[in-house]
Amino acid sequence: MSAKPALLVTAADLAPQALALLNDLEIVYAGKTPTEQDIVALCRQHNPVAIIVRYSKVGAAAMDAAPSLKVISKHGSGTDTIDKAAAEQRGIKVVAAIGANAAAVAEQALALLLACAKSVVALNERMHTGFWDKATHKSIELEGRTVGVIGLGAIGLRFARMANAMGMRILGFDPYAKNLPGHIAQVDLETIWRESDVISLHCPLTDENRELLNSRTLAACKKGVIVVNTARGGLINESALLNAVRSGHVAFAGLDSFAIEPMTAPHPFHGEPRLILSPHIGGVTADAYVKMGVAAAKNVLGVLHNVPASA
Repeated sequence: MSAKPALLVTAADLAPQALALLNDLEIVYAGKTPTEQDIVALCRQHNPVAIIVRYSKVGAAAMDAAPSLKVISKHGSGTDTIDKAAAEQRGIKVVAAIGANAAAVAEQALALLLACAKSVVALNERMHTGFWDKATHKSIELEGRTVGVIGLGAIGLRFARMANAMGMRILGFDPYAKNLPGHIAQVDLETIWRESDVISLHCPLTDENRELLNSRTLAACKKGVIVVNTARGGLINESALLNAVRSGHVAFAGLDSFAIEPMTAPHPFHGEPRLILSPHIGGVTADAYVKMGVAAAKNVLGVLHNVPASA
């Protein structure tokens, strides 16, 4: 058994640039698809001082199985897979790689928006089967239209900047945001629902905003609205969204996250032509993998050794 303190990574790998920062720790990998029970067992076996969370959940049972645990560091920005209340009760610090994947996720949101507005998927499939729909198809032009951005952290701000560059009007909602750039008009949610042609979600999932998009709020939106979600699936009531898409009230939805992941077949979303789906890969790029790994490693060291953390 190594004399070094253990660090558990809830995945099968970590970027070499991150590992280079962690020479004083014994790295333990949980594998490609660890379960919550796997994490508990590895905590019991290795008693890590730190956990870097990529996949699976880390709850109270894992924390209790690792009495030496001091820090849980998220390989990304969303910490909803970590029981933060349990961590606080046990004096365990929870930190996140804020902003490390901002470019990647904002680009995915823009890609989903464009795929919806320009019917990229449907037209591609038609072209591959021999159709030429130029005389009958009209796409949606985004210049001059209004996008409501919910959540104005690093990702939301970057997406808003992209939308502004395309000539869109930007409405933003974030009760914690301050000193916003001039191209974002800060408004309440009722204004977002009423005025937006596009709604893009970039906020963390909390008990307060769970199913923020539901039958009531979707009904308050413009007919023909486009919904984009690269944040957390729990922000949307999926049955309500599906009904709104089928009725035509929501024209398209581009979704990168879902209430239950991984999505398993059959799923009600499958086969819906106006739902553009991707498997929660907004932050999964080669560059973001390195950025998130390095930030997560620095955050661990920041807690264990008082080394300043910087992305």
